[in-house]
Amino acid sequence: MSQPLTPWQTVGPFFGVLLRHDDVVIAGPDVPGPRLRLRGVVRDGAGAPVPDAMLEFWQPDATGRWAHPEDPQDPPPPGFGGYGRGATDADGCFTLDSVRPGETPGPDGQTQAAHLLVGLFARGLFTRLVTRIYLGDASGLETDPILRRVPADRRATLIATLESDGRYVHDLYLQGPRETVFFDV
Repeated sequence: MSQPLTPWQTVGPFFGVLLRHDDVVIAGPDVPGPRLRLRGVVRDGAGAPVPDAMLEFWQPDATGRWAHPEDPQDPPPPGFGGYGRGATDADGCFTLDSVRPGETPGPDGQTQAAHLLVGLFARGLFTRLVTRIYLGDASGLETDPILRRVPADRRATLIATLESDGRYVHDLYLQGPRETVFFDV
């Protein structure tokens, strides 16, 4: 007689237990460069907020220098770590405080427009999802070598909107007709 199989289950929800919801701060107020404030909501396929997602952000400093030993440029200024992690709140919201990222070198000597790299973990996912958030008023969006690889009708899922108060807003959709473009890395 065979043993019954263990039922299939998704991962989580557990991020709310392990992480507090606080603003993700990548660069404190003493780090040089224009300030960046980003807010958004992680949403499921039906558009409902995901209250227990975890986001990781990586970014260069205001001059395009990564806080990484393989970046051949001079290191970023003290106080700039280039990385932050946080959980969404009960309404699926996240916020990020930093400096506005600078343009960075890209493939084949091309320049990448100002962007954040984002890793997303949520219930029902077995691996992290990876995406980018570009700043909607950044120069070079039309020539960014990565953004150009995304079909034109899907690019808006990667571009944050600048609001009148100087903050950017960008929601991340896990599925559905407005699904964010996620990269296979």
